[in-house]
Amino acid sequence: MSDRAERLLHIFLENFMPLLKAGLAFTVPLTLISFVLGLLLAVVTALVRLSDLRALAQLARFYVWIIRGTPLLVQLFIIFYGLPSVGITIDAFPAAIIGFSLSVGAYGSEIIRAAIISIPRGQWEAAYSLGQTRLTALRRIILPQAARVSVPPLSNSFISLVKDTSLAATLTFTELFQKGQQITAVVYEPLLIYCEVALIYLLLCTVLSTLQRRLERYYERYDAG
Repeated sequence: MSDRAERLLHIFLENFMPLLKAGLAFTVPLTLISFVLGLLLAVVTALVRLSDLRALAQLARFYVWIIRGTPLLVQLFIIFYGLPSVGITIDAFPAAIIGFSLSVGAYGSEIIRAAIISIPRGQWEAAYSLGQTRLTALRRIILPQAARVSVPPLSNSFISLVKDTSLAATLTFTELFQKGQQITAVVYEPLLIYCEVALIYLLLCTVLSTLQRRLERYYERYDAG
């Protein structure tokens, strides 16, 4: 093995664990927190858009329109770099959470809204015939069915969010990609380090994809039963 190859192998092995730790310690928590908050926002937004509260429905529609119509990177820059000009300063981690949560909330609300609409009208009518209110029917009958329909697209959104968290590096937050940039500045091997970063993202997404398939099979057995 040549000296060059030995050096590259040494750099790869030496930096694999620091990069993996950055992914597990920062990227994964950032993804989980943002997705949970975004999912809650998505449910509320979807329900508001389907409600008879026209003013709130218009506000929810405007929020979805803004988030879906502008790049996520621009939104993150507005939150972290733009807001301080009007006296609102947010640290990198909460700024990233806010940006990613708003994004998940907007896109997720469309998924959940479509899932609710897909439930046959007869399900509502059956619930009303049993004396249930709209809220009770929604909670006990409609939302559980809509949740099963939403699992595949929401799982895809979660996996996409794992990759999107790399944008947090632009906010100086030391997640996986930012850690890779820091290492690259020391070892001067950008191709190797960025390929290593890509490998770790690939490993994380592969694990999540496997869990997604198992979750989908579980719901398929549930539906079949």
